Amino acid sequence: MKIKVLLAEDDVNLGLVISDQLKSDGYAVSLCCDGVEALQRFNSEDYHLCILDVMMPKKDGFTLAKDIRKMNTEIPILFLTAKSMTEDKVQGFNSGGDDYLTKPFSVEELQLRIKALLKRVNIKVETEEEKLIQLGIYLFDVENYTLKNGDEIKTLTKKEAHILKVLYKFKNQVVPREVILNAVWGQDDYFVGRSFDVFITKLRKYLSLEPSIKISNIHGVGFKFEIKK
Repeated sequence: MKIKVLLAEDDVNLGLVISDQLKSDGYAVSLCCDGVEALQRFNSEDYHLCILDVMMPKKDGFTLAKDIRKMNTEIPILFLTAKSMTEDKVQGFNSGGDDYLTKPFSVEELQLRIKALLKRVNIKVETEEEKLIQLGIYLFDVENYTLKNGDEIKTLTKKEAHILKVLYKFKNQVVPREVILNAVWGQDDYFVGRSFDVFITKLRKYLSLEPSIKISNIHGVGFKFEIKK
């Protein structure tokens, strides 16, 4: 299994150049053109490194890094930016970044920064992401968006499956509402929040036959996906 890199760069040409180079270096790369798409991709797959452009539409790199850090405090984050001001670098590190590369940069410098960041973390590339998750009497097929209970199969929408996956990832702990909204929609505005409430109601109904599972609304904070053993 290859080391997986999430690359968020709104300059299409530069993004393709970096992506092609990293692929030739043996990395698996997911290229996104804005921060919202990048956050959705981050929460749909497991990555080992994030390379984030600072100035992006919809969600800038600093905000994206903060959202990523709410869900993963260990993954290395490398910022790419045209700015070299000290205050910008400070903001980058305060946002959760581990390193900072100012444009224009050489391929060799990028390669060295990536290798240095990967050395800091204990990467287990052999670990496969769970595709089938047992939820009491239900079997959740993550890839095919289905909940199976005996001979009965319920096909979930992509959003329903994604929400369930995020809730399970943080099982038995309180997850802030904004974390789930950003993970699934890439934003946390009022209208998205109302849609989210509808999806939660549906998921509770789908899982209602399993008494050991409970999706609790922690008022003013978020949700807790409880699985009693």
